[in-house]
Amino acid sequence: MKSLFLGALAALIAVPAVAEVKSATPQGFELVQSVTVHASPQQAYAALTKPQRWWDPEHTFSGDAANLSLTLKPGGCYCEKLKDGGWAHHMDVTMVIPGASIELHGGLGPLRSEGVAGVLRWSVKPAEGGGATVTQSYVVGGYLRQGGEHWAPIVDAVLQEQMTRLGSLLDTGKPAPKQPG
Repeated sequence: MKSLFLGALAALIAVPAVAEVKSATPQGFELVQSVTVHASPQQAYAALTKPQRWWDPEHTFSGDAANLSLTLKPGGCYCEKLKDGGWAHHMDVTMVIPGASIELHGGLGPLRSEGVAGVLRWSVKPAEGGGATVTQSYVVGGYLRQGGEHWAPIVDAVLQEQMTRLGSLLDTGKPAPKQPG
């Protein structure tokens, strides 16, 4: 009975996020992560628009993902409120295809301090057999003091964690807890 329950539970949980460093050079890198969930494409897209529900608070400046916001309009911002009226403008919203994709430009985290341009794209498509596949791609180029080969695996691991948390939110109602290591 216990193994039947565990098997049923596993069937309800998102397929683990798949991550790939597509390329890395001294001048930049390209990363792709995806997760397939049991939620509908509409539900997956709606969740993407609320990163405060799934983004890991350890990867924010404020330490609280509730301070994140994503404004989906021309000139929109992926922003974060900081204490004492401060703020961080993480990325610009540059394209929205409702229900299908969101494109952002900017440098995430420590890449803000590098001389780079970055394009983060989230796309949602129906998954074969039902549910949805959410794909996240991040292309960064420019001057990276330690080189793209250094940054690519670090950023890939962080973004893979975000996709895992999104998948868990969609399939269980809660973002996945941080994994050891």
